[in-house]
Amino acid sequence: MPTSRRHFFFGSLLAGAVPSAGFGSVPSLRALGYKPFYDKLNVAAIGCGGQGGSILNQAAETENLVAMCDVDDNRAAANFAKYPKQPKYKDFRVMLDKEGKNIDACTIGIPDHMHATAAIACMQRGKHVYVEKPLTRTPWEARLLKDAAVKYRVATQMGNQGYSHESIRVTAEILWSGAIGDVKEVHVSGSPGTHPTGLDKLPDERGVPTGLDWDLWLGGASMRPYASEYTPYNWRGFFDFGTGQIGNWGIHTMGPVNLALQLGAPTSVEMVRQEKASKWTFSNRAVIRFEFPARGGMPPVTVYWHDSAQSDDPESFRVAGMENEVILPPSDNLGDKGRGTVRRTEGGGKRSTQKSAGPRTGAGGPGVPVYGPGGASVVQRPGVLAGNGAVFLGSKGTMATVSRGEGVHLLPAERWKDYVLPPQLLTRSPGHMRDWIRACKGGDAACSDFSVSAPYTEWMLLGVIAFRVPGKLLWDSKLMRFTNSAEANQYVKPVFRKGWELKL
Repeated sequence: MPTSRRHFFFGSLLAGAVPSAGFGSVPSLRALGYKPFYDKLNVAAIGCGGQGGSILNQAAETENLVAMCDVDDNRAAANFAKYPKQPKYKDFRVMLDKEGKNIDACTIGIPDHMHATAAIACMQRGKHVYVEKPLTRTPWEARLLKDAAVKYRVATQMGNQGYSHESIRVTAEILWSGAIGDVKEVHVSGSPGTHPTGLDKLPDERGVPTGLDWDLWLGGASMRPYASEYTPYNWRGFFDFGTGQIGNWGIHTMGPVNLALQLGAPTSVEMVRQEKASKWTFSNRAVIRFEFPARGGMPPVTVYWHDSAQSDDPESFRVAGMENEVILPPSDNLGDKGRGTVRRTEGGGKRSTQKSAGPRTGAGGPGVPVYGPGGASVVQRPGVLAGNGAVFLGSKGTMATVSRGEGVHLLPAERWKDYVLPPQLLTRSPGHMRDWIRACKGGDAACSDFSVSAPYTEWMLLGVIAFRVPGKLLWDSKLMRFTNSAEANQYVKPVFRKGWELKL
């Protein structure tokens, strides 16, 4: 595998421009916000409950947490109490103005519709950013963040933690080795979420809870009455605020597909079927088809997204020839008694067997087993793709990945039993948050740096538009528009409330 192909995914933004001692060793670059590796970053958190709380705590394990912001005191209460000395804010713009001189980097874990707005505000002030997945709500915003990262020269990371796992790299290496031949079709699935779907009308108005600033929560979205169905999590199901299960889990389960097949931009996206479409929310279930052109030596490929796939659905995808195989088994069952024996052919064809440290929760790091932690989220029926994962249909075989890419195996199981992994090609991650922290201190670009994650998010979000506009939609990535649908083009870029417009 040529270095340039791997280079596209890992470290393309900063590689070749990093001084041997890191950015922090050079005074002129230190002024850009990069610190020596031995210094701790001063990190501010935008979004302090839920996943926002999770990532701020990950950053605080090794760095200084210096300021916190959340529009909802109740949602943030536990972490506000955990860090009582840090100044607290509701408006991230006020926080950045008042605390900016003391902030090196920001974690952003808030509703999808405000990701880009908060990230741009941070980047324009020279702050490194870690933005939860999916990176943005619309394709236009994803492209904007990619351009902003280059203009403002900051370290970036999207919070798709599976990209830091051992298994996602092994998946790519297996495919690139030719083990399953040419891949022209992939099926990816996500289990049902807990947010509203298929609504016939918008929810009824409710009184705004004490402690929530509803105007700031809406941010750039148009003003509307508060409803309890929007917060604290159900916003994900509404087109105006979230990206549904394709943004919630598709961004994870399609990660191994994006990496291994080096997808780039599709030529079309189309809703194949959906159950109970809605004007306001995502449908109950759906199947979406993306078509990608040839890429280098790889043939054109069609990727299907199976939204809210369930094992008992008679229309769920059946993998031909695998009627007796469990497609997405618990990933800790894919190795040697759940411990992930790694068999790897090294120099001269010699086979070495290494015992991993056993299944470990989380994303990546030295000693993480190839087959990963966790498992399928639904009861599995042989031959059926359901839950969170993907199946690659190759000319020489079949491969499946589980969850966020934290498990990988060949099908049928008999083939995987004695399979010898190909030589390692890709570098390994110290963990998703630490990967970003290293980048903030002048190390290699993070594995889901915006040069990687923004183009990926951009094509994935075309699927969101397919939920709203029927028919085959032809995409021109260069012009960033659909060539055959004015209706679809109105959803490429958000309409911002006055005062919240975005520009570089």
